[in-house]
Amino acid sequence: MQKEPTDNPLLQMDGLPAFDRIAAEHARPALERVLEENRARIAALTADPEPTFASLVAPVEELGHRLSRVWSPISHLNAVANSPAMRAAYNECVPLLTAYSAELGQNEALYAAYARVLEREGPTLDAEQRKLLENALRDFRLAGVALPPHQKSRYREIVQRLALLASKFSENVLDAAADYARVVTDEAELEGLPPSAIDRAAVNAREAGAAGWLLRLDQPTYMTVMTSAKSERLRRDIYEAWVTRASEIGPSGGKFDNNPLIAEILPLRHELARLLSYDNFAEYALATRMAKSPRQVLGFLEDLARRCIPAGRREFSDLEEFAGRKLAPWDVPHYAERLQERRFRVSQESLRPYFPLPKVLSGLFEITARLYGVEVRERPGVSTWHASVRYYDLLDRDGSAIAGFYLDPYARPEKRSGAWMDECIVAKSLPSGKALPVAQLVCNFANPVGGKPSLLTHDEVTTLFHEFGHGLHHMLTRVAYPSIAGINGVAWDAVELPSQFMENFVWRAEVLPLISAHVDGGEPLPAETLERLLGTRTFNAALDTLRQIELATFDFELHTHFDPARGPRVAETLESVRSRVAVVPIAPFNRLATSFAHIFAGGYAAGYYSYKWAEVLAADAFEAFEEAGVFDAATANRFREAILARGGGTDAMEAFVRFRGRPPDVRPLLKQTGIAA
Repeated sequence: MQKEPTDNPLLQMDGLPAFDRIAAEHARPALERVLEENRARIAALTADPEPTFASLVAPVEELGHRLSRVWSPISHLNAVANSPAMRAAYNECVPLLTAYSAELGQNEALYAAYARVLEREGPTLDAEQRKLLENALRDFRLAGVALPPHQKSRYREIVQRLALLASKFSENVLDAAADYARVVTDEAELEGLPPSAIDRAAVNAREAGAAGWLLRLDQPTYMTVMTSAKSERLRRDIYEAWVTRASEIGPSGGKFDNNPLIAEILPLRHELARLLSYDNFAEYALATRMAKSPRQVLGFLEDLARRCIPAGRREFSDLEEFAGRKLAPWDVPHYAERLQERRFRVSQESLRPYFPLPKVLSGLFEITARLYGVEVRERPGVSTWHASVRYYDLLDRDGSAIAGFYLDPYARPEKRSGAWMDECIVAKSLPSGKALPVAQLVCNFANPVGGKPSLLTHDEVTTLFHEFGHGLHHMLTRVAYPSIAGINGVAWDAVELPSQFMENFVWRAEVLPLISAHVDGGEPLPAETLERLLGTRTFNAALDTLRQIELATFDFELHTHFDPARGPRVAETLESVRSRVAVVPIAPFNRLATSFAHIFAGGYAAGYYSYKWAEVLAADAFEAFEEAGVFDAATANRFREAILARGGGTDAMEAFVRFRGRPPDVRPLLKQTGIAA
């Protein structure tokens, strides 16, 4: 039975969401009510013949904030507490939300009113207000506001269908992973795995009523098996399950197949772009980004590949020489880890005891305090969606709260894989009231076992810092208007700058003592281990970079060169890209595209290049800290004011130049990764 709106926790807009009371049945009634109220309010606002920024734009910003307060918990719970009921509720809501968004973007009266405000008040508005209006007018055009009625209708049909396909794509990847279990009955097959992974597998088997050990297909298990397991058969089985997720082959072949979805997504995206007079979806996507043309993006990727391929070939040759044989794809991570151990006498698994999650967090919070003068303090008793989730306040120098965030660190079957930051509450400072920004930081680390805390690899520490960088971008904003506060309105190829910037700290000798302490004795990472770890930063850097270039080029060419007469040509495009940039062999059964959620279910369509693009920005920005001192307060304050506080209120290139004093340079990245040498 549906609850009355007054009882609906999603409609209570004060304070933090009541996650412990939100149920699937609340989703649709809450969303329908807010959409109905928003539509009525927009009709009233656009009836005013003399709109002003204060009378029109600020109230519309408030309406967007209210909608976000309702939708964010629904979307979030679908990702971290996925149940049949929540999934059904989410899928019921997606068409309602996309229909409203398309309708709003095509509202000619609202478009005309915004244009009138900019025309009349332009000279008296501040820079943020002008940027907000310019962004909004651009987005109206990208939503088809100027299209004739029949094309507007088709545009709305396409975006609704694409939203549903994205949701189903993500579900299939989740279900395919959850469907897999590898039972081990011969203990010899577990040789090389760390005790914590073996203990987890034993617990999994007991819970499933199986004998021996049971390995699930979550990210920590996959990475541990690929790098540590001595059994080639085990590595191959897990590898095959991972690279065939949601495809027509593999352990669950055809059961959760995303190929038909991809075959529908790509033509729809192309049609959408053509409706708006763009040649292809890549051109349409670049309308809101730093990069200005497909030629510029592909040129950037080709140049980076050209610089990396010789080094990548040397790195792979070294691996095969070390292994003494030709390597299959499922061998590469294993022998890379062994060679790294040989060269630097350090492995990711051997580092786990030095990175217990509580110590890493305390160090991360100490770094945040030193850089930006803000204290991170846990607040107990906050309503959450799972017992392992914690809530923290960010306190300014005077002790006042300026933001907050939830941390959901551990892998669960009902939780999407990977790591991400999402908005729980967006900052606002409007006549209708203020709201502090609240973030949701989600990771998939191994659960604590045997009374010990979760132990992280150095790679996982890097992931945590990355997501916290996104969180700081969201939380340290000083922008008053939700549509351009935090990460909102930021060019997509610049949005990774704060996150990749934060990754640099985990490699600094000044920082590692703050984030490491042995789980048993408490001693920090020994100096010689630290030195060896720092040496691993450039290990196989060209191979890692080429992998990212492969993904980015595949994504961008797929969306640039799509031809309706020839169809998606996914396999052909991928094969063509790999023939030019890949130096590692590819398994014939590899089905990369069917689990590539970033571009088919996330926001990275024709945008995966953003990771490398922003990495250039991040390395260049961090070089300023290397020059002045990693904890230099003046440099940190400049970074906070020019980048983190500005959100989408300032053009991304302008913000970077304001911080660095010049446009970005690729050389710091090449130097940092050792590729320049």
